Amino acid sequence: MMQPQIAIISENTLSSMALRGLLSEMVPSVDVVSYNSIEEFNRSEAKFAHYFVSANILFHNIEMFRPFVAKTMVITEGEASPFVQSGFRTIDATASEQEIVRQILHIHHVGHPGHVHHNQETPSVGTSTRSLLSSRERDVLSLLVKGMINKEIADSLNISLTTVIFHRNNIYEKLQTRSIGRLTIYAVLNNIVALSDI
Repeated sequence: MMQPQIAIISENTLSSMALRGLLSEMVPSVDVVSYNSIEEFNRSEAKFAHYFVSANILFHNIEMFRPFVAKTMVITEGEASPFVQSGFRTIDATASEQEIVRQILHIHHVGHPGHVHHNQETPSVGTSTRSLLSSRERDVLSLLVKGMINKEIADSLNISLTTVIFHRNNIYEKLQTRSIGRLTIYAVLNNIVALSDI
């Protein structure tokens, strides 16, 4: 059986690369393929589970994607009401990384209810979640992805600022990232924080 695929169709190479990295981390079982133009996409004969399409490309090819409205996410830069009114879901590329992650997780949750929490590790991690992070590291990560700063985390958990920094460094090392967006993905997909809490 062929691996499911997600297509990213955008003329902005940097945003495509960033989105591809986030999607690959969120759903490692799916192959994410990027296209710089609709012409390049049309040359492909692959079948896709979902499409992430820049607003400009979608606008000029709306009839092509209308049959796939439930599977198409529009990559916008700010205001997106015309696409939303047409039934498309949108992701604002000008938002912070954590906000983009929240938007993608929300879309994933709406499209796949009950499957937001996969109880599995990211591909680079082979052990169970519970043994990967200590209970206290999970507590720190939960508060970190909710937007708290070190002092607020220390006060909330009744631990010293030095201890918070120690736990944060352990989290960064164990998860091999300092990106709040990637930490948020990990926390939501591994039941450390609820999507509604971020």
